[in-house]
Amino acid sequence: MEASALSDLSTAEFETVIGLEVHAQLLTQSKAFAPVSNRFGNEPNTNVTPLCLGHPGTLPVLNENLVNYIVKMGLATNCSIAPKSIFARKNYFYPDMPKGYQISQFDKPICHDGYIDIELEDGTTKRIRIKRIHMEEDAGKSIHDMDPYNTLVDLNRAGTPLIEIVTEPDISSPQEAYAYLVKIKQIVQYLGICDGIMEEGSLRCDANISIRPVGETQLGIRTELKNMNSFRNVERALIYEIDRQQRVVRGGGKIIQQTLLWDANKMETRQMRSKEEAHDYRYFPEPDIPPVMVTEQMLQDLRAELPELPEPRKLRFVSEMGLSLTDAEILTDSRVMADYFEAVCKGVKSAKAAANMVLSEVRRVLNEQGTEIDAFPIEPGRLAELVRLKEDDVISSSAMQTVFNTMLTDQRNAQTIAKELNLIQVSDTSFLEPMVDKVLAANPDKVQAYLGGKTGLMGFFVGQIMQQSQGKANPKLVSEMITKKIHEQGA
Repeated sequence: MEASALSDLSTAEFETVIGLEVHAQLLTQSKAFAPVSNRFGNEPNTNVTPLCLGHPGTLPVLNENLVNYIVKMGLATNCSIAPKSIFARKNYFYPDMPKGYQISQFDKPICHDGYIDIELEDGTTKRIRIKRIHMEEDAGKSIHDMDPYNTLVDLNRAGTPLIEIVTEPDISSPQEAYAYLVKIKQIVQYLGICDGIMEEGSLRCDANISIRPVGETQLGIRTELKNMNSFRNVERALIYEIDRQQRVVRGGGKIIQQTLLWDANKMETRQMRSKEEAHDYRYFPEPDIPPVMVTEQMLQDLRAELPELPEPRKLRFVSEMGLSLTDAEILTDSRVMADYFEAVCKGVKSAKAAANMVLSEVRRVLNEQGTEIDAFPIEPGRLAELVRLKEDDVISSSAMQTVFNTMLTDQRNAQTIAKELNLIQVSDTSFLEPMVDKVLAANPDKVQAYLGGKTGLMGFFVGQIMQQSQGKANPKLVSEMITKKIHEQGA
């Protein structure tokens, strides 16, 4: 957008145009092109080979799982998969890139023209187009805060396999960007190709942002945002940058194409470098790696390996299990949570009963302890037994809570714990019937009032029986017995 076109925009309404570039580090055992560990957290400069260090004469060898993982991601995001794609050298000089170039893909990415649908706050969905997903290697890491005089370089990350997921400029707000990132994280975690931990750098996001007057079709000058280490910081950074651009334009200024860093402490952006002209990375085909060929048989095999993805799984929980959409969304937020819930369902009568237990008690403990479901101490089968005891009226709701809390540190099964704590409900009618007769005989006025329509008195009768049985009576059975006895008397 030319500066002259912005001269009368002090009071104009603007719309936002956002495109995201997401880098996902893959959970392969070795690096993209070198036979060395890809493990995160090792001592600096221990996961390296001569190739990682840029020694002359070293030759890259493509990690087969890098290809398998990106094809799975492409299939999961409705992409077209190129039967032939090539690697390229992206040339730039930086201390943490000792080769002087990055092996990436340029004009022939392996996945292209895909999409995912996100849910908006008003309940509608919006389609975000994915322009491309390509393979590349990560750079090393420059460390600026461990030595007051020098920048240190750790090359453990150099050569880590990455996929870069690039959207079309279809995102219109920070909230949409957040929803998109959540969906991408869900998909890579469901596929098991990336852990999605943004704070550890395994999922990184850059954003391109521009504004334009409402109704305008030409894209405005964009800025690029980097250094956003959480989904919330992406949202905050976008809000800040959109507001900054609007203030500049309304004040008669001109947006400059530049790269900005997000300062999460000051909650503001700062300039990293100007980008008046596009970088000349001097891309050329990587001569040491042959083209990547994806056959139809390979596609069929990888498609067969895909798990049930979050969206269809959520809809199945609603349609087949009768859960609410909100409950289904929470339960399918992560694959491990959804797997745990379905394992509990195998041992109970009602999926809703299992969902209530997982959504209330299990999630409460996880939140209190700050742990994930894969570290939860009660296995699905043991929890299912506890839920089944309540479904069969063997224990009461309060007793279920007591047994659950005990099971967090006690590995015995639910029934054994309930018996030891004397929490098994009495469902023996021969034991309960004398108590029912005694209570009804002692309260003839209340029996008549009940027959006259005061059905709320049932709570009184049941309470009397529970008191006599020291809380052991099955209240549901007691209620049924009282109802039958009273109507027999009334007849």
